[in-house]
Amino acid sequence: MSLILQTILDGLVLGGLYSLAAVGFSLIFGVMNVVNLTHGVIVLIGAYLAYAFWHGLGVDPLLAIPLVMAALFAFGYVYQRGLIQLAVDRSSLLASMLVTFGVALMLRNVLVLVFSPDFKSVTPSYAFTVFFLGPVTIDLVRLSALGASLVLLCVLAGVLRWTAVGRVIRATAQQDLAARLCGVDVRHVYGITFGVSAAFAGASGAIIGIVVPFSPPDEALWTINAFVVVTLGGVGSPSGALLGGLLLGLISTLTSQLIGPQFPNAMMFLILVVMLLLRPSGLLGNAFSGSR
Repeated sequence: MSLILQTILDGLVLGGLYSLAAVGFSLIFGVMNVVNLTHGVIVLIGAYLAYAFWHGLGVDPLLAIPLVMAALFAFGYVYQRGLIQLAVDRSSLLASMLVTFGVALMLRNVLVLVFSPDFKSVTPSYAFTVFFLGPVTIDLVRLSALGASLVLLCVLAGVLRWTAVGRVIRATAQQDLAARLCGVDVRHVYGITFGVSAAFAGASGAIIGIVVPFSPPDEALWTINAFVVVTLGGVGSPSGALLGGLLLGLISTLTSQLIGPQFPNAMMFLILVVMLLLRPSGLLGNAFSGSR
């Protein structure tokens, strides 16, 4: 029984990371209908920025999250306005997907050149602090990672629900033509949306860096995980990303424990196929589909 409880706890922690890493991917797909294949490498850029702050300046990775988010928000805004929007205007959404794939390959190689292909990890002073809750062992790093992920997801949900920027993003996602007729600068909104996505992807990378080792080739894994999370939970909402991420985390850890450590990816893709066949819009559906 204690083993199952420990596995479930580990799955929830992993699911929190998956949720935060996927929420930006979900937001872009829901608002812009663009499959951003650079999402995974942006997650890793966040991890490497947090590593640079910690290794170079001694800044705790959790405290470095606002700096990482600010840097990647600016990167995401410029990236969308300067490259992705041009691809959409001159060709199609498929062209934007190919562009993001090419940029992902280039950025991955840049990370290899700058940081080497070796695994990196961030080990803050509390990395080996643990405490016990009955038969379950809880380490402070994973608990902090889960807490930070949930707080950031709540912040994003609040921004989308209660702020003027959030209302404009939701209005543009639901009906971009109507938003234009109301005087909304849709291109600017798309840039902000991409910037927010990149910021939260970077925040997830900073948190991931203290939980698991990372290296440039991992970018494909985080992009695939984001796609699976969106398929499970639904498009466009933090709650869908949270639900999909927690489910994926539990599926991964329970499969590793009960079936074998070589089977989580197979189970993940099996669940993906079943969801695409039975409920392609995800468990919570598309958050922006009502007015489209």
